[in-house]
Amino acid sequence: MRFVYSLILYLATPLVLVRLLWRALRAPDYADRWGERFGWVPTLETRSTVIWLHTVSVGEFLGALPLVRSLLQDPDVQLVITTTTPTGSERVRAALGDRVWHVYAPYDLPDCVARFLRRTQPSLLLIMETELWPNTIAACAKREIPVLLINGRLSAKSARGYQRFSGLTRPMLQRLSVAGVQGQADAERFQALGLPPEACELTGNIKFDLTLDEGMRTRAAALREQWVQGSERLVWVVASTHQGEDEPILDAYQQLIQKVETPPLLVLVPRHPERFDTVAALCRRRNLVTVRRSRQEPVDAQTQVVVGDTMGELLLFFGASDMAFVGGSLVPNGGHNLVEPAAWGLPLLSGSSQFNFAEMSRLLVDAGALVLTDTPAQLAEQLAQLIQDPELRRRRGQAALTVTENNRGALEKTRALVKRYV
Repeated sequence: MRFVYSLILYLATPLVLVRLLWRALRAPDYADRWGERFGWVPTLETRSTVIWLHTVSVGEFLGALPLVRSLLQDPDVQLVITTTTPTGSERVRAALGDRVWHVYAPYDLPDCVARFLRRTQPSLLLIMETELWPNTIAACAKREIPVLLINGRLSAKSARGYQRFSGLTRPMLQRLSVAGVQGQADAERFQALGLPPEACELTGNIKFDLTLDEGMRTRAAALREQWVQGSERLVWVVASTHQGEDEPILDAYQQLIQKVETPPLLVLVPRHPERFDTVAALCRRRNLVTVRRSRQEPVDAQTQVVVGDTMGELLLFFGASDMAFVGGSLVPNGGHNLVEPAAWGLPLLSGSSQFNFAEMSRLLVDAGALVLTDTPAQLAEQLAQLIQDPELRRRRGQAALTVTENNRGALEKTRALVKRYV
């Protein structure tokens, strides 16, 4: 099965290159560093123990960042971090600079993976969440490189997809050294697909171990003052929207304008940089007074929308806000990380597509911290209630913070897993 899989990948390589070119039309960074994707990376010269950590994009990297910082405290460890997207690459470089060795991950082709492993010589591979590739894991097993899945999650939808290719999935999972998974449902799905029970450990979700330092809190307070300028106006941040979500969000905002005396400032943050211009133009076509964060355009009392068209500032935006909506959830994308706004103690709203964060969203809904909405009218009504009732905002924000604090501890369990192999 793996031979057939590899053959199909080789035959599809021209299409992969065409897709890269197509994506580069909207995001030029996709045209760069193609050699890295085929394993043509510089030879890593080090006497330290090399740990390869793969985080597919921004969300996975930010989730792994507490673990990364812990690993960097060991002077005998050289950390190699790979991503597959330019936005993930930018985040690694912005957050860690030259403290780690960063390149794109190789495609899951036998020669590409072998070339990458020869040039980096890792002693351990850590895979964040669900980025499992048969040839990569088989190549590591052949070279006796332990492979650890960390913060593992597997939605019912993804499990059905893996099950359709059980001839690939079962041997791949059996080659994992250990899988640290977020919840019992994830564990059951992995084991049903072939992961040995003795290789499966419940560690929880390390994204709950997010910490907000005083520097971040100070910057958030300063940004909030820039936005509201001492007024009683509230700030509503809408995070990580995908194509098809901005229109209903703006519909809800324009309905809200008719419902409340002082509408909040809307901070609208598209998930992907290639959509920044499109979203800004959409806001202006709606006749909303709009500024762009990247241009440092001033926000005054007449400003209605700030387009958050910068990278790496979302956590800061949450800290400067009063309410949050997390996107990727009004379209069938499975949602995005709810912990960041929860850690700031914000009342939460999101759409009902939550299969990538099912357990996290369940905990927050059960605690009364999160309300799921699917229509602009529902969203406008929920926002109006939060704006008009400060005590409701406080209760729901405190509930979100409590859920975050009660679910910490996964980082220590994950560290313990890694230490077995370092």
